[in-house]
Order: sequence, then structure tokens, then C-alpha cells
Amino acid sequence: MDTLKDLYIDQLQDLYSADKQSLSVTKELSEAATNPDLKAALKRGAEGVKEGMATIQALIETHDANPNGEHCKGMEGLVAEARAHALEEDFSDDDVRDASIISQYQRMTHYALAGYGVVRAFAQRQGLKSDVVRIQECLDQTYGGDREMTHIAETQVNAAALG
Repeated sequence: MDTLKDLYIDQLQDLYSADKQSLSVTKELSEAATNPDLKAALKRGAEGVKEGMATIQALIETHDANPNGEHCKGMEGLVAEARAHALEEDFSDDDVRDASIISQYQRMTHYALAGYGVVRAFAQRQGLKSDVVRIQECLDQTYGGDREMTHIAETQVNAAALG
């Protein structure tokens, strides 16, 4: 890594890998969810991840790099945690599982928010205005999904999980 552009490309590749890994587990979380609003929100979340991947892939390719140049170990760990604590764990109550699903999904979402924020700042510093706009759209969509999960947790799932 010699320049901010090198770091920018590296972080875009890491984000692409993170999105790719989170997509499969988000689909699994959607299938495991029992709350209808949560299930629908997770399906929308998976679509949002796909859109983010397409955006990041296009950005990387405009800089003549390979989207698959990096493997995100941070998201690998978060995906393993999501599987262990929301999918493989034995739950006697579906509402408690749904609460766990939300918590694990939001952990992955917050990781993505950090990644998008970093690459937006790098793009801005380099004067890559078009990249900034596209990354900001991903950030806005991800924040929206996170807020939706919080709303579902606070208005439905957490109260139901009390028992």
C-alpha cells in the first residue's frame, strides 16, 4: 500500500467480501425468523446487500481492480457468530430466536456501516465525487435497514420475547 487510492481499493474489496459473506447468512436468518415483519425486513435487507455488492463491484472495476481481491475476516467472524447464536442455538421460544436474529443482523449491519463510512471518506479525500454519491446511497440504505430492525425490536419482538 503506497497511496490512499491503494488503501481505498483494498477497503472496497474488503467491503465487497463482507457483503458477499453477509448475504448468505441474511437469507438464512430470514428463513429462520418467525415474526412476519422481521422476515420481510430481512428479505429486503438481503436485496439491499445485493444492491450494495453491485455498487461496490462497479466502483472497484472502474478503478481497474478485481472485486474478489480481499477476504474480510471481520465479517467472517460476525457470520460465524450469527450462525452460532441465531441459527444453531436451541431456542424454546421463537420470539427469543427472533430477538437474537435481530441482534446478530444488526452487528453485521454496523460493521457494514463502518466500512461504507471509511470508503466514503477515502473517496471524498481523493475528489471522487461520483464514488462518494454512490457510496452515500449505500450508507443511507444500510442506515435505513438498521433503523427498521431497531423499530421491529422495540415495538414487537423484544416485548414478545419477555415471555
